[in-house]
Amino acid sequence: MIYGYARCSTNESKQDIDRQVRELKVAGAERVYLEYEHGDAVVKQQLSSLLEDSGPGDSLVTLEVSRLARSTKQLCEIIEQVKAKHLRLIIVGSITLDCREGHADPMSEAFLQMAGVFSQLELAMIRARVRSGMDNARAKGRVIGRPQATKEDIPASFLRHYPAYKTGHLNVSELARVCDLSRTTVYKYLSLLEK
Repeated sequence: MIYGYARCSTNESKQDIDRQVRELKVAGAERVYLEYEHGDAVVKQQLSSLLEDSGPGDSLVTLEVSRLARSTKQLCEIIEQVKAKHLRLIIVGSITLDCREGHADPMSEAFLQMAGVFSQLELAMIRARVRSGMDNARAKGRVIGRPQATKEDIPASFLRHYPAYKTGHLNVSELARVCDLSRTTVYKYLSLLEK
């Protein structure tokens, strides 16, 4: 069986994962696991499921090392699982680590680990640039983040259902649902009204 793995850092409404899926299918993936999680997240549920579902002789295909992991430590853990399960890991157009015979080619494993180092470095550089840009903006007097909400920002739908919350007819989750807001936003509006 050839399993594909596609990952984006944010949800499907913000990032299109379809390109990865198309390219994985062209590369022979029979089943594609989709993940919406940051590359250095400790838990990647779909990747864990893929590794659990795969068996000796199966192949795992992904487009880039950074799709698997943005952490060298996590990548090395994945490599160990690939070796232990006798899988073949294919980074399309790049590196193939074939452990189906029970061992890995040392050169392929080393190149894969080096690619992981560069992936982790890339993420660290992006984060450093973002922090530097935010510090620069603050130094120029700019306010970073979302503007502070005021009572005037509270939507009419929330104000219409607020009395039902106050009388106990709605709890926070129900209030969030009827107003089509997140619970975090509901708590923010409640704190503004109850100051």
